[in-house]
Amino acid sequence: MRCPLHGSGTDPSRLVGRTIERVVASWHVSDGERSEAPLDIWLIDSDGDSTLITTGSDRCLIVECAEPDEPYDMGEWGHVEVGEDLGDHPFLRHMGDTVATVEEFAHPVTGRIRLEIGFADGDRIRADCWAGDLRLTR
Repeated sequence: MRCPLHGSGTDPSRLVGRTIERVVASWHVSDGERSEAPLDIWLIDSDGDSTLITTGSDRCLIVECAEPDEPYDMGEWGHVEVGEDLGDHPFLRHMGDTVATVEEFAHPVTGRIRLEIGFADGDRIRADCWAGDLRLTR
């Protein structure tokens, strides 16, 4: 699933059989209001690997091995908080669960556009790019 701008990233199917030990997310905060959805998600698994799920400037979905970012200030545009338990998202319900399935979906021009991660209980989390933002749904 190669994106022309960002490359192919890492193979997310490597998550299958691994337990989600921690979930770190980044959130944009402006005028005291936190964004409705996270900007980035890092899944830290039972092997100690950190998988980043985020969106690219060309509206592709980026999946790569990367450690969580540090919080940062954007001046008049607010700041970005990074951490665990900062806001609600579907992956929080699956901490301690093992990934059962991973499916990728791609567009011929932009590469990966959607990722679905399934768990043993049948729940599936979809990560995709919606209007340039990361969207996580169940």
